[in-house]
Amino acid sequence: MNALNTFFFVAFPYVAVVTFVVGVLYRWRQKGFTVSSLSSQFLEGKYLFWGSVPFHVGILVVFFGHVTAFMFPRATLAWTSVPVRLVVLEVTAFVFGVTIFIGLTALMLRRFTNPRIRAVTSRADLVLELLLLAQVVLGLWIALGYRWGVSWFAAGLSPYLWSLLRLSPETGAIFALPWVIKLHVVGAFSILLIVPFTRLAHFMVSPLQYIIRPYQQVVWNWDRRTIRDPSSPWSTARPKPTDE
Repeated sequence: MNALNTFFFVAFPYVAVVTFVVGVLYRWRQKGFTVSSLSSQFLEGKYLFWGSVPFHVGILVVFFGHVTAFMFPRATLAWTSVPVRLVVLEVTAFVFGVTIFIGLTALMLRRFTNPRIRAVTSRADLVLELLLLAQVVLGLWIALGYRWGVSWFAAGLSPYLWSLLRLSPETGAIFALPWVIKLHVVGAFSILLIVPFTRLAHFMVSPLQYIIRPYQQVVWNWDRRTIRDPSSPWSTARPKPTDE
């Protein structure tokens, strides 16, 4: 058991980080145009909206919540020392965790049920989505079964993560945690490990300038209902638009 703990919480994090950095840099320099989400919105847009929006909103809130507790553990502990603040923070995190779960489930159903989306789905996409789903389920499980995670994350996990950055792992706290929390930590490093090989690498080139750019309207030159219909044969000729 100690050998497994040592591998997953001492060696594996460094393997994941090195693979992530080297993989992303290689992909950026050698295959730069592949660093994209490879959007399938032109193939299907209605169900994509109801999956993509809650997924991205939820994951941004939860991710930056984790980053805040990691970067500022003392400030986080001071903030959560007031019970009302702690409860509000826990409930908020759980709600956005459920939002991620709903959005990710919708995206996976869309991927499995739409023939055109299945055609552009790779094995890496499936592995990534399953890992993300497992990570979200574990996170919700922890939120329900091991309360006040914001505080013990800042007090226990944050020092462990900082020790990894200092190249001097302090594993006492992480070794003592329940297995479900350990799985959640390993899952996070596993996602980091496979990012260079998946569409998720697109977050490295997120178009943040879109937030401040002028509103842009997209106009379809092809009939979107026809082109998105899986029963429509592919043609180089533009389908005639229909009255909507």
